[in-house]
Amino acid sequence: MDTPKFPAPQDEGERQVLEKLVAIQDQLLLRKLDRTTYVRSQDVMGLYDETVFQVRRLNEIRNGKSVEENRGRNNEAPAAYALTSTIKRLLDHLTEADLFSAKDLESMSHTLEHLSKIIHNPTTNESEPWLETLIASRIERCRASLNKLQKKVEDIAEPLRSTAERLVSILRQMAVVNTKSKFSPKDIQKFELQLKEIDETRKDGNFVDEQGNVLKGSEKVTALLERCQLYTGVILERGGNFPDKWRPIYDVLLGIRNQLDKLSLTQAWSLRETDLYDFQRQLDKIDESRIDGNWLDDEGQPAELYVQRTLLYLIRRSYGYIYHLMISSEPVSEALLPIYNQLQTLKRCLVEVKNSGGVSSVYKLNSIDNMRVDGKFMVADDIPEGQGSVTELLSECFDLNYELRIAAEDSSRSQTPDNR
Repeated sequence: MDTPKFPAPQDEGERQVLEKLVAIQDQLLLRKLDRTTYVRSQDVMGLYDETVFQVRRLNEIRNGKSVEENRGRNNEAPAAYALTSTIKRLLDHLTEADLFSAKDLESMSHTLEHLSKIIHNPTTNESEPWLETLIASRIERCRASLNKLQKKVEDIAEPLRSTAERLVSILRQMAVVNTKSKFSPKDIQKFELQLKEIDETRKDGNFVDEQGNVLKGSEKVTALLERCQLYTGVILERGGNFPDKWRPIYDVLLGIRNQLDKLSLTQAWSLRETDLYDFQRQLDKIDESRIDGNWLDDEGQPAELYVQRTLLYLIRRSYGYIYHLMISSEPVSEALLPIYNQLQTLKRCLVEVKNSGGVSSVYKLNSIDNMRVDGKFMVADDIPEGQGSVTELLSECFDLNYELRIAAEDSSRSQTPDNR
């Protein structure tokens, strides 16, 4: 990532590799910014091959030396690299904030396992091992961070973990309220009541079991409870008012968070997965502009705690959205996404109709099926990637429609009097 965190390499060979990669990146950005045409695989394969060659050079230069970080299509090495970058950012923030749930870690653990299978796939072409070395190293660093966080979860007794999860959820929900355009004290006060209920389950200031024994992790969960209680007071005191001098960075982060939130809700048909990388680069630069974990104003003064926590929440939430959008995106060329998403919508409608006992028209399915040329969906003279996924989805829709038609005919026959 192009952020201030990582200084330029000292080795001359690495500097040359970096210059080549920056030049490749510039060419890719030019292609990406041209929204008059789809980004075609054949247009970027030459640049991809050059990238792999530079990664090979980099591995040869380093010759197995351990390196902490690097600058830098689903189920392929480039997508795996991008996703590991997002996971690493998330893990760093979870570690820094010391605020996470077991569900957060479980999801990333599964994703890392999936990425490991991708880069060790024996069907990968012969140039991939050079990328495999780079990505495998990143995955191991992510796993090391993940293991440390999982150890913290295990340090809390099983009966107490649900309480810890609830407190994490409350804190996050209050952070959402704090960044709403219209602040309502009532939204925070309801969380105050929930915190009071949790507090009242303690005995002599500790969380205990049925026998009155102090549960393992009681001190940690108590600290989390007090953190939530303190945060409610701070938010109510501020009343949604953010300091003017920090407004520019706040507005940028709020805008990114809101756009990603909208995408996560609508799964916009026009979303390019590469758009997510643009969001991440913006976040990276703002995140890495911190000095000793905080932002400094024009006079070199650090942001107050309220400002710091609010900005960090927006960054962490945005990274979370990017992560979930990445793992939920489909391995379909953007040229076919409009068709794919129409079929997804049709499938949901057909399933709903089937569940409700009704029938639906096959006209839309036929119109989509008629778009194929020799069994393939074409865009101009190109055959975009994702043909298998789209064709499979079309077939599922036809199957559902057939089942509905048969059910309707059976129902009609059962209601027709026997004229024999």
